[in-house]
Amino acid sequence: MTRASMPSDLRKPSGLKRGIRIGIVDSGFLAPQGNHVTDSAAFVIRDQALWQEEVIPDQLGHGSRVLEVIRHQVPMASFYCAQVFQQSFSTTTLQLSAAIDWLVEQEVDLINLSLGVRQDKPELADSVLKALRSGVLLTAANPAQGAAVYPAAYPGVFRMTGDARCESHEWSYLETAQGDFGGHVKSLDGQQSGASMGTAWMTGHIGQLMVNRPETISRLRPSQVRELLRESAAYLGPERKTEQGL
Repeated sequence: MTRASMPSDLRKPSGLKRGIRIGIVDSGFLAPQGNHVTDSAAFVIRDQALWQEEVIPDQLGHGSRVLEVIRHQVPMASFYCAQVFQQSFSTTTLQLSAAIDWLVEQEVDLINLSLGVRQDKPELADSVLKALRSGVLLTAANPAQGAAVYPAAYPGVFRMTGDARCESHEWSYLETAQGDFGGHVKSLDGQQSGASMGTAWMTGHIGQLMVNRPETISRLRPSQVRELLRESAAYLGPERKTEQGL
């Protein structure tokens, strides 16, 4: 067990060709999925301090489903899992900050955060900005209704939510106060649904874009990704309820 620390330097650009690396900040993964995870770390608060430890098997069934959804779409990716939930869906901005910093150190190209917190704290904002400046793309869940959450509310982060119109291979271009894009709402096994799964599906779609353009891995800017997703969206604008559905 080690005391967690923040990286001092931003990632240095590399000219070496390699496969896509996807980071997941969540509740971890299950033992059978271990062969698909290149590296992992848990970030916990203990004795009023932040510690980096080895992960424990996913106790909540959330991170493992997120991993399953993304890997279903990008099976050739290398996955890096940062565990910030263990016994409950409770975490802190300090844990999220450390998780993002660690994933940047692993030189991931894309980070999935199927989660959100109400607090806007400097440490989380700084880690998100550092990741974006390092060329990392971040996707984060935002609820379909209610107040915004972080890190989805930070500039440069893709705000993702679920869209009941979308099949697993589809997404919507929303550009609303609640989200930039919407994805399929259910996990592969259908046991979990909502904005968190929509985020995972959208991360997979972005991963596919990156795989299809290997020469641009780690070079796609958020604005380029946004335009590519908009051009191929199955739906434009938010869902419209009919009179019968009101």
